[in-house]
Amino acid sequence: MILVKDCEFSYDKKPFISDVNFEVGQGEIFGFLGPSGAGKSTLQKILIGLLKNYKGSVQVFGKEVREQKDDYYEHIGIDFEFPSFYEKLTAVENLKFFSSLYKTAPRNIDNLLEQIGLFRDKDKKLSSYSKGMKSRLNFVKALVHNPELLFLDEPTSGLDPSNSRIMKNMILEEKKAGKSIILTTHNMQDAAELCDRVAFIVDGHVKAMDTPHNLIMKKGAGVISYSYLEENNEKQAECSLDATGKDEKLKELIQSGKLLTIHSMEPDLGDIFMEVTGRGLN
Repeated sequence: MILVKDCEFSYDKKPFISDVNFEVGQGEIFGFLGPSGAGKSTLQKILIGLLKNYKGSVQVFGKEVREQKDDYYEHIGIDFEFPSFYEKLTAVENLKFFSSLYKTAPRNIDNLLEQIGLFRDKDKKLSSYSKGMKSRLNFVKALVHNPELLFLDEPTSGLDPSNSRIMKNMILEEKKAGKSIILTTHNMQDAAELCDRVAFIVDGHVKAMDTPHNLIMKKGAGVISYSYLEENNEKQAECSLDATGKDEKLKELIQSGKLLTIHSMEPDLGDIFMEVTGRGLN
């Protein structure tokens, strides 16, 4: 679906991104993770054909992106962080207009609005929509022509937990339908939950790339924390996950049934990102 080899791009004389290599298969959710200014949005713009003066090779659907024609946009859907609509039109009118720009028959607009939780507001003008409502409608706009490949830029940004959950469920449904998805985000929880693989991008370079699970496990086992009573006082102890069999106190507490609490504390993607890159995501 996507094949990128030795991609380099410069806004001036100095390369802004360089030596970028990755591929994305059909039905895969691939995440770009990194702080602001790392090069994530630039990579997306190259992939969707907005920046064509890149070096190296960037192929989508088996064809170099700089050589793609207008029909390329029939097959991709784009949800950038900042929605773009006609404020004096209703949600339905906006979606009907944007779907009319494509040759393919649109998906059922009412069904999409029902899924995203906007059906009751479908006949309201966009000028009355909140930021979160516009964000959800922008996501639906990317789906309305039923594209094979989706580019999502911070799709859950600004959404409350309930609407964020709805959107993530819809993203996973698109994956089940065989769509490939490029997800750009600061949100490590979203990335861990949604992405099959992720790439850590800092200063225009890919610092690490793998599944979220493998990235975490490569950095070693997590930690077991447990508590117990000793002389009527609750005490806490820890041991590494791979050393539980050597922790005599833990074994004694388990055998005697005197363990109060126990839980694991594996690192999350944010911890791994900090360790690999030495940078935060702000």
